Amino acid sequence: MTAPPDDCLARNDWICGAYLSSRRTILWDAVLQHLQLTSVAVLLALVIAVPLVLAARRWRGVAAPVLGITTVLYTIPSLAMFSLLLPVYGLSGSLVVAGLVLYSLTLLVRNILTGLRAVPEETRQAARGLGYGPLRLLLTVELPLALPAALAGLRIATVSAVSLVTIGAIVGHGGLGNLIYAGMNTFFKAQVLTASALCVLIAVAADLLLLGLQRLLTPWARRARA
Repeated sequence: MTAPPDDCLARNDWICGAYLSSRRTILWDAVLQHLQLTSVAVLLALVIAVPLVLAARRWRGVAAPVLGITTVLYTIPSLAMFSLLLPVYGLSGSLVVAGLVLYSLTLLVRNILTGLRAVPEETRQAARGLGYGPLRLLLTVELPLALPAALAGLRIATVSAVSLVTIGAIVGHGGLGNLIYAGMNTFFKAQVLTASALCVLIAVAADLLLLGLQRLLTPWARRARA
């Protein structure tokens, strides 16, 4: 007996509305896990990156090791990275988050450090002449001027993390990657395409959101371009 011509699930079509309606809860849960893993990893990487950048900027001898180590970490293949972290975190979501944090550090450290180094020395001198101490100078002058570069790094790190989360499917914590992995094993076309498309949508939405935040926080950059 052949499947009805309008049964896209039975035909295993790539685009299938019945898949969206019948797997709505599964898709939503996968999206939420994807967002959670991505956001936690990027925020933790940012919390770690800022002190590393400040140390690298304060002590010249620290800059080369920090940049070198984070660059080496970024070159480690994802499967190898998860294997190295497995004895510490086990088969858990923490394993995926830890791997994403290490990958994000390179992008964040380099961009934030580049932004701070690009602050004109005359601007620093002028602020010091007005009585700004080191902390006030950092918070009110240097970091705001470094924001465009820092947020550019944050955008790249976030989009990369959205993509890399899918690798977590090998340990059962890959968000939409779980659906992609299962769909590839069973050649479930609608599941593979839908989960992949949702990954792209999350990455694009996150990038646009951060771009909007960058423009909101750096109005002087828009005026300079104009």
